[in-house]
Amino acid sequence: MLTAEILLIVLLGAGVGAAGVLLVYALRPVEEQTHVDAPSSLVPALRAAGTRIPVAVGVGLLTLVLTKWVVLAIAVAVLVFFAPALVGGAAAEKAAIAKIEGLAAWTESLRDTIAGAVGLEQAIPATAYAASPAIAGHLSVLADRLRVRTPLPVALQRFADDLDDASSDLIVAALILNARLRGPGLRDVLTSLADSAREELEMRRRVSASRASTRRSVQLVIAITVLFVFGLAIFNRSYVEPYNTPLGQLVLLAILALFAAGFLWMRRLSAFDMPERFLHTSPATEGRR
Repeated sequence: MLTAEILLIVLLGAGVGAAGVLLVYALRPVEEQTHVDAPSSLVPALRAAGTRIPVAVGVGLLTLVLTKWVVLAIAVAVLVFFAPALVGGAAAEKAAIAKIEGLAAWTESLRDTIAGAVGLEQAIPATAYAASPAIAGHLSVLADRLRVRTPLPVALQRFADDLDDASSDLIVAALILNARLRGPGLRDVLTSLADSAREELEMRRRVSASRASTRRSVQLVIAITVLFVFGLAIFNRSYVEPYNTPLGQLVLLAILALFAAGFLWMRRLSAFDMPERFLHTSPATEGRR
């Protein structure tokens, strides 16, 4: 028994040390790069994980000290680590709504600018700096590409890839077709696309409001469940004494697995399935670039 406790202490010490290293790495300043061809999402994901791991390990250690249950301590640490993915989602949904709103406003601004007998190559940079903050950065990059004489269809395709949104593909596809064919009627098309974006924006807002109540229910159920388990484990030890045995820990593991499945199912109910994009860069075209 003493050997097992020593081994557990060693493992916990190693976990705390690893968490400290990851925390130091996450807080280390990053040098800005002037040119990045293919930015990867791996480094930001590792940096975000590095800031959550010390908190998860600390909460797990506190749970182990209070309850003496290894299974519960590991489960709580995992819950804390994946909490943003489990109870979050509102920020990403708000960002998507802001992007659609910015696209609708930019499409209307682009339509009004083109009305003054201005071509797309001149209208896009003229409307980039007054756009919504949700898309202003991508529009600035698009204007810079046009400034260095990147072909308009290629620059628009890269703009669609930067936005990575199905709603923007409709607008960018119309602009690409006009840039290649130079046909009339672009103002009418932009008007229709702006109206369509406004209708989608209204629909997204209604869906977001209905899903917000589901998301709050998920958070409330998770909080009540965790508090109830901790309350029994700390203040009513005699009631949960069977879980102190190895068999009891296995039973607790099965119960926690069922709760985890229920949490994931409720999170799935509050999630928003984004439509698939249809305007993708072909591998051959990307290779030539």
